[in-house]
Amino acid sequence: MDLFSRSWAALRTAVAELPDQAFERPSGCAGWLVRDLVCHLIIDAQDVLITLATPADAEPTVDAVTYWRVEDRPPTGEDPLDALTVRLAAAYEEPGLLTFHLDDVGSAAGRAAGLAGPGHRVSTRDEVLTVDDYLTAYVLEWTLHHLDLIAHLPDATEPPAEALARSRALLEEIAHAAFPASFTDKDVLLVGTGRRAPTEAERAELGELSSRLPLVLG
Repeated sequence: MDLFSRSWAALRTAVAELPDQAFERPSGCAGWLVRDLVCHLIIDAQDVLITLATPADAEPTVDAVTYWRVEDRPPTGEDPLDALTVRLAAAYEEPGLLTFHLDDVGSAAGRAAGLAGPGHRVSTRDEVLTVDDYLTAYVLEWTLHHLDLIAHLPDATEPPAEALARSRALLEEIAHAAFPASFTDKDVLLVGTGRRAPTEAERAELGELSSRLPLVLG
């Protein structure tokens, strides 16, 4: 839970530090500008609040790893929610309104996470999991989107090292395979999820694993 808080705080801080013009730059999410990604983070924060306020009595059906579904293909932007996110982002008109809303809802999500009991069960996406597993899964969500945020902003602050390391471990569990030790945690996340293509040298090091990449998480 502590790592959830640190990775979420780091991501919100990175957004707050962006100059207005950065919101019109591309993000690491194909087809999305930075402003679209920030709007998505607002929706993510709302999802966290909703899930933490949805207790469940049933036995867990997923954990921090199996919570993630590996999709057949990358998003195309045609999903209705993805399209709605872009329209919502444009409706804010000013970056300051986006950052204000993210700070407002995001702070509430962070406080709710800190107050939640780790062993309590919650329900989301028709699944049941413990609060601890849910928040651990979101470390990967925050870290990947932090990398998306700064993909074309070289001066922006990177995710915390411990969040990158934990996210790498989660991705390797999802993949049922370890990435080469020569890969940095950041490279594992970028290459493993298809945010950048591997170089020829990296592809050779990946061996059989390269044929199973990218892992498109949903």
